[in-house]
Amino acid sequence: MKIFVTGGSGFVGGHLIEALAKKHVVRALARSEESAKKVVGYGAFAARADLDSLGAADLEGCEAVVHCAARAEEWGTRAEFWSANVDGTRRVLAAAKNARVRRFVHIGTEAAFFDGRDLVDVDETVPYPKKHKYLYSETKAEAERLVLAANDPKGAHPFETISLRPRFVWGPRDTSVLPAVLAMAKEGRFVWLDKGKARTSTTHVANLVHAIELALTKGTPGEAYFIADDGTRSMRDFLTALARTQGVDLPAKSMPGALARPVARVVEKAWRVRRATTKPPLTRFAIDMLSATVTVDTRKAKRDLGYEPVIGVDEGLAQLASGR
Repeated sequence: MKIFVTGGSGFVGGHLIEALAKKHVVRALARSEESAKKVVGYGAFAARADLDSLGAADLEGCEAVVHCAARAEEWGTRAEFWSANVDGTRRVLAAAKNARVRRFVHIGTEAAFFDGRDLVDVDETVPYPKKHKYLYSETKAEAERLVLAANDPKGAHPFETISLRPRFVWGPRDTSVLPAVLAMAKEGRFVWLDKGKARTSTTHVANLVHAIELALTKGTPGEAYFIADDGTRSMRDFLTALARTQGVDLPAKSMPGALARPVARVVEKAWRVRRATTKPPLTRFAIDMLSATVTVDTRKAKRDLGYEPVIGVDEGLAQLASGR
């Protein structure tokens, strides 16, 4: 199969290319020379374009698209989030349709359903919030709506769409969660919220890649699937174990989430008034995510995709600790 990947120079995209290139021909979007070198190093052919300029010609001959590219930052303007996550997805969908791609796999997120309150063992029947509190959540929800609405398996040129919703992706070459935790610990800024008691599902990157490979040929078109490791654990247990893979012991100090949340709102407001270009030291999204329980039910993925984790959490942590 010939597969086109967006976001191939990133954390998830890089692991995906490495796996797919063993069996398939992979082309990957590369908006810069640096990105092109990365995707080629992972095993793909580089398509020099970006989400603004991508066209059907870039996808010529491809049978499937995996759309990993997204703005996954805590902070930014509405225009930045909307351009990357909504308009970008719309353009990739249009290019795929015009290139007569058969299947489109979108990498969504459970954050599309998060409004600051606990999400406990949610399945695919959970509705999008009527009102979003975070730009990332709002724009990823809208992107997923576009993807699922584009499903047209019975058209003149069948076009099948699927969205996968991983929770808390981690593993080798992580560029967000673990580096941020280690940096805060090194700078003396790390603090638990509510003693880290909130529970979370997690998704090792190898398990997400496995789910993506399955979704290329399996699953019900027009449907979404939550993806996660087996079991849940507290934020304290998981982040402590994750940091220890790098020889770092996280401090015990904690503060109430009820105190941190209003502080984050004040800090964000000050940052916007100042029109600061840097990320504020506290954001509502990060504080709320770390202090809320978010766990997902993967039974639908196991039933429809045949998904089963290929690596357990303990094994994944051991591999990180050993540098593999």
